[in-house]
Amino acid sequence: MKIIDVLTVPGLTGFFFDDQRAIKAGAESDGFTYKGAAVTPGFKAIRQRGESLGVMLALEDGLWVHGDCAAVQYSGAGGRDPLFVAEAYGAKVTPLLREFFLGRELTGFRQTMADFYAWCGQAGFPRHQALYYGISQAVLAAAATERRETMAETIVREFGLTPNYKPVPIFCQSGDARYDNADKMILKNADVIPHGLINNVKDKLGREGEKLADYISWLRQRVTKIGGSDYKPVLHIDVYGNLGLAFANDMERVAEYLARAADLASPLHLRIEGPVDMEGRDLQIEALAELRQKVEAMGSDVEIVADEWCNTLQDIKDFADHKAGHMLQIKTPDLGGVENLVEAVGYCKTAGLGSYLGGTCNETDQSARVCVNIAVATGPDQMLAKPGMGVDEGLMLVYNEMYRTLAIIQSRK
Repeated sequence: MKIIDVLTVPGLTGFFFDDQRAIKAGAESDGFTYKGAAVTPGFKAIRQRGESLGVMLALEDGLWVHGDCAAVQYSGAGGRDPLFVAEAYGAKVTPLLREFFLGRELTGFRQTMADFYAWCGQAGFPRHQALYYGISQAVLAAAATERRETMAETIVREFGLTPNYKPVPIFCQSGDARYDNADKMILKNADVIPHGLINNVKDKLGREGEKLADYISWLRQRVTKIGGSDYKPVLHIDVYGNLGLAFANDMERVAEYLARAADLASPLHLRIEGPVDMEGRDLQIEALAELRQKVEAMGSDVEIVADEWCNTLQDIKDFADHKAGHMLQIKTPDLGGVENLVEAVGYCKTAGLGSYLGGTCNETDQSARVCVNIAVATGPDQMLAKPGMGVDEGLMLVYNEMYRTLAIIQSRK
């Protein structure tokens, strides 16, 4: 089947772009925004609207498919690509996309994307992972539409996977409304909660971690009080490197705190994402590997989740090879093409590390649906409810897409 038209359209994402460096440096909140100037290149304000670029392909049978180019909330930090401005990138890539795709015969997802990447170098196509992310979503949707199958089935067939085809645990994120939104998650029996957004030492972590400790204790009690006796969610909290800031990157003190936090969470299982941020990839790998060894030597079952500096497929492989944490976040927009997401989940499994098909609140409805299909096909340990920070919307979208996809696949048997 041929592609007969190509359009791009600027869109909105489910959240905002935030200047992480400014926030971690203590930027003061001002309602839903922040006071002060941005410090990360490309930002005009510490918080600004999230933008996407839709890539739309028309197939010769008259159907349109699409994907959304989107970037993470904390763009430009942790070794990631710079801020993604939809209008600016759209003007650059639209004529190039039409040059490549117009009149092209689909040759399956993997081959079409391989041809595209080979062409990109010759054509001077802009290098930004958000672009590859959205374009590959559109091509995957086209390949699935051509064969009248779900995107999950296309992935399984083209990558030669042996799927389990079962629900993947869904991880919700609270944003700053970490108490009210945790209640929403508990009432809906979400699998993994609450993210917490502990992105500041003074106001959210506490100088000695006391504020986070109180929050973990509250979560344990709240789960018991309103969740029902059979509800045992995993507690997964992102601290954005702030344990390292609070404890001057003393890994012994950080490890001791992680072990104490796990005791506070018991009998619920605790994961801590991004305990330290060493401001460099190799240093981050070294630090998380050391922390893993230390907490295991203490006999603690707390899990360390890698995020910052674990961006590309090669980063995923290097973190996994060095056992830099117990679980790796596969931050979907940062890996670019969705074929890299498939490989990343598989690599984590082979290396014996947990795989978290994550991403960002700053994605779109379409990128979330594509990620659900990848999760159904590859079976990571958990995936993110996205986009947005409101809990209800992201959880609904991911949950419903997952169970619809599984129902379609089951109906074929």
